[in-house]
Amino acid sequence: MFYSKLLITALAASTAIAHPGPHVILPRAEIQRRSDMAKRCAEHVASFNRRRMAKRAMQKRREGSGHNSTFEITTEAPYYETIQNDTCVLTPEVTRGPYVWPRSQKLRQDMTEDQVGVPLWLDVGVLDMATCEPLPNALLDFWHCNATGSYSSFTHLSPNTPFEELLSELNITNYDSGATDLHTDNTTWLRGMWPTNENGVMEMKTIFPGFYAERAIHIHVQVHTDWSVRENGTIVASDTVSTGQIYFDEEIEQRITGFEPYVSHTEINRTTNAEDWYFSQDSEGGYSPIVSVVPVDGEDLTRG
Repeated sequence: MFYSKLLITALAASTAIAHPGPHVILPRAEIQRRSDMAKRCAEHVASFNRRRMAKRAMQKRREGSGHNSTFEITTEAPYYETIQNDTCVLTPEVTRGPYVWPRSQKLRQDMTEDQVGVPLWLDVGVLDMATCEPLPNALLDFWHCNATGSYSSFTHLSPNTPFEELLSELNITNYDSGATDLHTDNTTWLRGMWPTNENGVMEMKTIFPGFYAERAIHIHVQVHTDWSVRENGTIVASDTVSTGQIYFDEEIEQRITGFEPYVSHTEINRTTNAEDWYFSQDSEGGYSPIVSVVPVDGEDLTRG
């Protein structure tokens, strides 16, 4: 078991600078403008209190979502009480990839289900780029593959086959990222959403991801504002203000993937961060998509 931490600088919801939708590529000038804003906010992170909580405690709080709906959440407090000043900072906009499936995303703080792997808690802080202040009640939306490279909702697609070959096998010649439906089943493991608290921080329990063809180990994350959910915990509506991917240090990946069940994935070689085309995009402009990792016992990541 171990913790990782990151900072996402998110745009405040507005008609002028809100996310234009999952299928629209932002102009380079807009990406640069967001980049400049995010860097300005990143400098403010050091001013936040660095106190850690003495213990992990249960707390009850009320969270409001968009459209005047209110519900009660009982949640385990995050490991970090406030946003830290030595976190990674994600780029303003990254592809959400072919394995996003909103119908499978659930409002929950533990998205592990029955998946086996090294337990991982993601502690995420969100800043409002308009004010450089923590953003409360922002809904963080995560999804990633399991220890042997498969995604829930897409379990019939081989994680060992390059994506272009998968499309060819499915006889798909007009693939549109985010629009073409490739899902094969209704499984939901390793997909989850949870809101930030009053300090702009949230926590999600999962497992350390595995890998699949042509991609480095990563976790997808989106930030939603003005959101509301159905009774079954899926999103009704929201403003998506940030889409990013989280990565890990190469040394940590080598250690973790040397243990079961990761080590049993031998059909393909693992793509490193240096070899991953998306990673080079995510680290442009001084951004660092690699999270800081803290072992629970303070010593050995493989033991927790």
